[in-house]
Amino acid sequence: QVQLVESGGSVVQAGGSLTLSCAASGRTFSSYSMGWFRQSPGKEREFVATISTRRGTRYYADSVKGRFTISRDNAKNTASLQMNSLKPEDTAVYYCAARRSTTSRTPAAYTNWGQGTQVTVSS
Repeated sequence: QVQLVESGGSVVQAGGSLTLSCAASGRTFSSYSMGWFRQSPGKEREFVATISTRRGTRYYADSVKGRFTISRDNAKNTASLQMNSLKPEDTAVYYCAARRSTTSRTPAAYTNWGQGTQVTVSS
């Protein structure tokens, strides 16, 4: 099992950039696929991006493709989400998640979650 802690959320103007970090505990981080999800008030949690274990294969939601970049550093037990060209509709609580299997776009497929970090994009 890994425990996850997100950081980096903030208030940023539209068009700006922000990097979220996810620190993981445990010695088996490299065997977990990592995902980023977000949730706005009144909406379901939605997929943002995911990265596989060692090969680092990446997948993105269409809404963030070309603007967001997911990465991981297995030596440091961290995953990151670089967000550029932010829009007001990117405002949400962002969560990192882990699963000990292949990547997935489905929140229910992930077994480990962080507490979330708030991102607010002002227009």
